[in-house]
Amino acid sequence: MAAKKGFDIFTHQLVPEHRILSEEEKEELLKRYRIRISQLPQIKASDPAVIALEAKPGDVIEIRRKSPTAGVYYYYRLVVED
Repeated sequence: MAAKKGFDIFTHQLVPEHRILSEEEKEELLKRYRIRISQLPQIKASDPAVIALEAKPGDVIEIRRKSPTAGVYYYYRLVVED
């Protein structure tokens, strides 16, 4: 299912910030948490946010969420094929 052209999904108030990590940031993330890339939670390449970012399988997405109690916290997802 293709996203509507001209609509920016990230302008919606319920969609948190997303960005693709660089290769260096990806390596630092894996080193910091002492994990393998396969241990990251997954996000499908067909996800509307992934499509909007033009991310590819193997990319790692950082999701920045706001919380009234925790302030700001981050999630990381590995982009995988559908």
